[in-house]
Amino acid sequence: MINTIKDIKKFISDRGFKKIFVLCGKKSFVTSGAETYFKELLNNKETRLFYKDSELPVLEELIKIINDIRSFKPDLILAVGGGAIIDYAKIANVVDVRDDLANLIVNYSYPFKKKYTKLAVIPTTAGSGAEVTSNAVIYVDGIKHSFESELLLPDNFFLIPEFLISAPNKIKASAGFDAIAQALESLVSKKSNEQSVEYASKSLRVSINSYISFLNNPNLKNATEMSIASNLAGKAISISKTTAPHAVSYPFTSLFNISHGQAVGLFFEKFFKFNFDNLNRSETSFDLKKRFDLIFNLFNVSNINDFNSKVTSIKKQAKLEDNLKLLNIDIEQSSERIIEGINLLRLGNNPVKIDGKDIYNIISN
Repeated sequence: MINTIKDIKKFISDRGFKKIFVLCGKKSFVTSGAETYFKELLNNKETRLFYKDSELPVLEELIKIINDIRSFKPDLILAVGGGAIIDYAKIANVVDVRDDLANLIVNYSYPFKKKYTKLAVIPTTAGSGAEVTSNAVIYVDGIKHSFESELLLPDNFFLIPEFLISAPNKIKASAGFDAIAQALESLVSKKSNEQSVEYASKSLRVSINSYISFLNNPNLKNATEMSIASNLAGKAISISKTTAPHAVSYPFTSLFNISHGQAVGLFFEKFFKFNFDNLNRSETSFDLKKRFDLIFNLFNVSNINDFNSKVTSIKKQAKLEDNLKLLNIDIEQSSERIIEGINLLRLGNNPVKIDGKDIYNIISN
């Protein structure tokens, strides 16, 4: 599962790619060490680099990327970066610029037809698992929307642990918690099955033990472990999709500039407590109580309160702030905009039916 620079070199030269479009982040491309490797690697290729400018994947920048790709006509798109960059590349490879694009995105009705060219992705964060998921997100007018299609799956991905080590701790903490949250949400999602449960459980067995050491003392071993954990979590949610914590996280990212993983963690324990306290209202085809027993076993705890305490402790060790006052978030003042920005697709996967009133009670208490 883990790769080396040699694997990328072999892939690029074996396929004889002549024109390569590289989509990357201005900072991450340099700090990860990827820039140094790729300068040499792409020396004899015709290349075009597009540096992501927007913090979030937004429609305006996506249109620029699509137009750039179509004018350059590459035979390979190479996405090197975090989840936003990979999502941009996935969408740009299957979506055309058209007058009604925003409308199609908002209504989840884009008519997917085919890929434009080959897409290979190289994550520089361990968290989103975007390299193996069949969905991607984009913000339209500050609200996050999802694309879902098998065509979004990259043709190839390479996991290079060396690229993860030098990322800023804030990014590593947010991305790593996202991987943990994805695996946990996958285990209780209505769409989960035996395969997704296996991926999610494997992911958590690794991430629970490696996440904090990766933050405090990053090295090749724990970077490799987090890379694998993130990839497995991505495989799990590609099957099951995420639930309420992810659905509710999106407006906190767009309205308050809270990083994705941190936003997912803001009310994570409260949503899991809500699901556990309402086991009798479960809409899952599996026994939700047994699924919680599996989670407690993975976290070496015996009940929901101890599980939540452990999650809170993990967030504290990772320095992921969830105190709303310290984050300058006034729920009452912004409640309408928050509820408006919730991703209803993700909310529908929650094991217990949850509505706007429930959400307001959860996030305001």
